[in-house]
Amino acid sequence: MTKDAHYPGKLAPAPARGPGCAIPDAARPSVRRGFRLLPTALLLALAMAGCGGHKEAVRPAAPPAARHWPVVAPSDPVAANAVLMRAISLVGTPYRWGGNTPDGGFDCSGLVNFVYRDVLALNLPRTSRALAEYQGDRIKPERLAAGDLVFFGNRSGVNHVGIYVGEGRFVHAPTTGGTVRLDHLDGHYWRDHYSGARRVLE
Repeated sequence: MTKDAHYPGKLAPAPARGPGCAIPDAARPSVRRGFRLLPTALLLALAMAGCGGHKEAVRPAAPPAARHWPVVAPSDPVAANAVLMRAISLVGTPYRWGGNTPDGGFDCSGLVNFVYRDVLALNLPRTSRALAEYQGDRIKPERLAAGDLVFFGNRSGVNHVGIYVGEGRFVHAPTTGGTVRLDHLDGHYWRDHYSGARRVLE
């Protein structure tokens, strides 16, 4: 397995080669077949407790406008909720290249593989690039549903993957020295490097 590039932790440098949160308001619950998909705020609770003088002020560049993130009901709300619960419960687990267990740590695709295997007995490809090779039709960001896999990359191709949890947020294992965490697709790095998504829960 070749090492994948991941989010570097700082926005300025290019992503470091490795193996493998401003959080808005909670997502509204979605109901299907009498099952209530848990709101994101509840899931998060499982894991997270002027210038003076005559000089012209230097102002930072304005961040991109936040997008509206519609609540798209997953095709299987029970399975989607199980995926979200398990993924968010792993927030804080150390990153480790090649890791695929809570005790040993996770890289990005190891986290995805563990969650889907653990709660749905579903075996997925082991690397982010292999996952992306059969990601099917590109899903527009505003059509993402909980449980979708979101991919990131550069001109060389896909090099990172996470699990979408709703309202623009996703869970992932970002970089060596970091931990599994939640990030937002409207973050500068993620918005610039978003490359598509795959709907696993059909």
